Amino acid sequence: MAEIAALVAAVIVVLLMFLLVVKTVRIVPQARARNIERFGRYRKTLEPGMNFIIPFVDRVKPLIDLREQVVAFKGQPVITQDNLVVLIDTVLFFQVTDPRAADYEIVNYIQAIEQITATMLRSVIGNMDLEQTLTSRDKINNMLRGVLDEASGKWGLRVTRVEIKAIDPPKSVVDAMEKQMRAEREKRAAILTAEGLRQSKILTAEGEKQSSILRAEGDKQSQILRAEGQAQAIGTVFQAVHLNDADPKVLAYQYLQTLPQLARAEGNTFWVIPSEVTTALKTLSGAFGGDSTSAPAVPQAGPGQVTGAAAAALAADGPGQSGPVANWDQARAEQAVAEEAARTREEVAQVEQEVAAVQQQVAEAEGTRPAR
Repeated sequence: MAEIAALVAAVIVVLLMFLLVVKTVRIVPQARARNIERFGRYRKTLEPGMNFIIPFVDRVKPLIDLREQVVAFKGQPVITQDNLVVLIDTVLFFQVTDPRAADYEIVNYIQAIEQITATMLRSVIGNMDLEQTLTSRDKINNMLRGVLDEASGKWGLRVTRVEIKAIDPPKSVVDAMEKQMRAEREKRAAILTAEGLRQSKILTAEGEKQSSILRAEGDKQSQILRAEGQAQAIGTVFQAVHLNDADPKVLAYQYLQTLPQLARAEGNTFWVIPSEVTTALKTLSGAFGGDSTSAPAVPQAGPGQVTGAAAAALAADGPGQSGPVANWDQARAEQAVAEEAARTREEVAQVEQEVAAVQQQVAEAEGTRPAR
């Protein structure tokens, strides 16, 4: 019985010792802190690591996180300077720098920071209109951080950063902004389209201008070269004719070869044979037939005489005709001879005009020929 009592007493003593050790030793994690109260009064702050306290005398308060913390506040209603209610979501970064002040200067520093953030938002954004609010986030962030850091300093807190997460204007304002943005985009698109068309027309006009200039230059050079070629050809032919003393028979042959080309022109319905054809034919027949085989000369009809054609006409009427009929035939033959003589004189005058024109062209060609 005594042994059992001694064993129970030993167990109780061990439990008391273990409880004493547990109450005496306090281990604080890194970046944490704990405040100690002795008889209800602040005694000290436990540092990270192993700490010893007096059990049943010192009271250990909850852990305080010394790391940087992030708190998001959603849907803070704020009225802008132009009387529009916007909802602003903010994100706050802070850190506890004084565990004693954070524990004893404020009951709940998280709630306190939320309320002071909403108050500062209303104060800052109340002096801005909606457009400034939407485009001045950096300015708002800096102003809020300065005010919150100053206000929370006595609480043992340090506000490191404040960010405006979202700004939600009213739906009517959002619709109006979308219409404005759509109008701006359509305006820019129309301006760009007009500028593109203008540039395209300018480039097209420049291209057509350059093309016309080049085409005119080409036509000019072509005409100059063609004129120079014709001038050289005329000069060469002229030199060949006059320097080599070409035979008139050869010239007559060339003249006859040129006649078919006169009839090849488009739209020709009749072909006028020049009067020089007979002369060319006589010269050509004389060249191939010789002087002995040349045709006999046709006697010229004097006044009151009948040519060969008229005599043939009279012979065709038959012999034995005399009196008035013979006189009438003779008068008709003389009239035919007179008409033929008139035509011959006209042809001779035309030939003289053509010869004069040719001589003038030859003179002009000799005047424009370069000196050798």
